[in-house]
Amino acid sequence: MRQVADAAVPPVGRVLVVDDEQPLARMVATYLERAGHRVTVAHTGPGALEAARAAEPDVVVLDLGLPGMDGIEVCRRLRDFSSCYVVILTARGQEQDKLEGLAVGADDYLTKPFSVRELVARVGAMLRRPRTPLGQAGPAGPAAHAGPARRLGDLAVDLAAHEVRVAGTRIAATRTEFDLLAALAARPGEAMSRRELIDTVWDPAWVGDERIVDVHVGNLRRKLDADPNRYIETVRGVGYRGVDR
Repeated sequence: MRQVADAAVPPVGRVLVVDDEQPLARMVATYLERAGHRVTVAHTGPGALEAARAAEPDVVVLDLGLPGMDGIEVCRRLRDFSSCYVVILTARGQEQDKLEGLAVGADDYLTKPFSVRELVARVGAMLRRPRTPLGQAGPAGPAAHAGPARRLGDLAVDLAAHEVRVAGTRIAATRTEFDLLAALAARPGEAMSRRELIDTVWDPAWVGDERIVDVHVGNLRRKLDADPNRYIETVRGVGYRGVDR
């Protein structure tokens, strides 16, 4: 594990890069540093968890093929103590690994080989999203004055506390899942296309497979209710809508 930063440039965010290909990890770190981020690098699964606890990153760039512990398990354990954003890196053709990574809490993915500039842009887009830790009230500001929780029946999306509750019971949602629910609950009963949801939750400049929305919606449905359509309905040929029953 190493930490690299330019003391003359205030960091935009804290980023942990985890990849056992050391030249690639160094190159990614260099580009992120040039964008103003404070970067920590790790090359093994156990080293990634150690670095995440020490550096408390805002974003983790996580390769799935790691020695010592694979990236899927790293992501799963990371979610026990951190609500940071996670971008997973997968080899071309590893569709199942990508889906499993998103299922255990990753927010986004890139397929190797990838554009480092695109990765830096994705990290920047994530850091522009609200960063209040889940379950904690944020500082005074727009979120603190967000008004009543957005509701879909007995599901409440509390923007100030950054919490999701169903019939008063808190649901453990990732940051991306929370943002998806907030977007749907802001327009109950209205169909939102996958592209609209990506523009709202990820970034208008995000480029990739729009099915990433389907994976996160599927994860949410499993967490919220045994009936997958209780709070989120599929609008065939369009996308999804929040249901206010």
